[in-house]
Amino acid sequence: MQNADRHLSLDAMRGFGVMGILLLNIIGFSMPGAAYVNPAAWGGTAPFNIGVWASNFVLFDGKMRGLFSVLFGASMLLVIQRADASGQNGRSVHLNRMAWLFVIGAAHYIILWWGDILVPYAISGTLALYFVQKDIRQLVRWAIILFSLYFLIACLMVAGSWWQSVQGLAAGADAATIESTRKMLASFGKPGSSDIARDLALYKGGWSAIFADNLSTFPSSLVNALLLFTLDTLGMMVLGMAMLKSGFILGLWAPEMYARIARRAFAIGIGPMIALAAWVIVSDFDTMIAFGAFFAFSFPFRVVLTVGWAAALLWLIVRNQDSALIVRVAATGRAAFSNYLGTTLVMTFIFYGWGLGLFGQIDRVTAMVFVLGAWGIMLLWSKPWLERFRFGPAEWLWRSLARRKVQPMRLR
Repeated sequence: MQNADRHLSLDAMRGFGVMGILLLNIIGFSMPGAAYVNPAAWGGTAPFNIGVWASNFVLFDGKMRGLFSVLFGASMLLVIQRADASGQNGRSVHLNRMAWLFVIGAAHYIILWWGDILVPYAISGTLALYFVQKDIRQLVRWAIILFSLYFLIACLMVAGSWWQSVQGLAAGADAATIESTRKMLASFGKPGSSDIARDLALYKGGWSAIFADNLSTFPSSLVNALLLFTLDTLGMMVLGMAMLKSGFILGLWAPEMYARIARRAFAIGIGPMIALAAWVIVSDFDTMIAFGAFFAFSFPFRVVLTVGWAAALLWLIVRNQDSALIVRVAATGRAAFSNYLGTTLVMTFIFYGWGLGLFGQIDRVTAMVFVLGAWGIMLLWSKPWLERFRFGPAEWLWRSLARRKVQPMRLR
């Protein structure tokens, strides 16, 4: 049963978002981290494997995280508004939620997986508090400013990295420059690097070694989150607030309007993304080209396609509100936090050495089979659980911690 204070459009989009994120996260779970940036680093370069990479790069990479960030911004604004309406201090409620999200995210990173997004969300969500009183035009303007700043910084970083690679690979380069260039290229997904061998040894081993490594890298990961992910994530959250205030994300617009926006966004974004994927392929997966396409050059089109996906999904949801599939996807979205953390637990068990130990043993095509299996589990368990309980397990924990009171779980 859908609670009166919930919005089907938000829940269903969140469900699609948490399912879509796994299309990209599966690479981080099952393969060395370099495979996420450069398809030649791991996962196979046979046509079907490259087809999977190219499809994900063009359609989903960055767009699903962007969609989730948009939904996060809209949801945090709803939480603040509802808290204020009930006589609470909405800002205080929000900050308490972000503090506990940071704690849960840090535990998620250290105990289970280095690819956590909850810590960056907690940081960006805290900064997003500054924008809650802005009107729609101001929010859109600020989102564009934040996106532009990120794009500028990303392009400058790619340009600086390219110059360093030229210097490091030039004849007569000194040992220090050569070594720093080697480390840089390894971090950008250079095939055959020592980083790949390290990941294979680490994640095929036991939990204690993985825990120790995650603990040691958490501070640098926190710095990277502040420097590399805050601006674009915050921009998406601000855009989500604008979408909420306009009624766009609540499914209040006409289906034809959603369809028109989706068509235009995909018409603008798909072509350049295909061109970038082709550039990476014809370069024979050059490390710097793959990194530049992934980190910087695709960003403007990722933003456009995120809006396109939001509009396309809203069109689908508005036209099919009573369908069995949308109802199950909405339940998956209501339990998105549990599904996100649960996916980490299941996938690390399957691939890491403390579980089944399949890390580094599958290609990209096979990885999609695991994605489909996880989607099936999400869709199967979420609806019956929420027919008996008010929240998903992780949602209940977060809510209880943030409110400093154990929340009722069972439905009466």
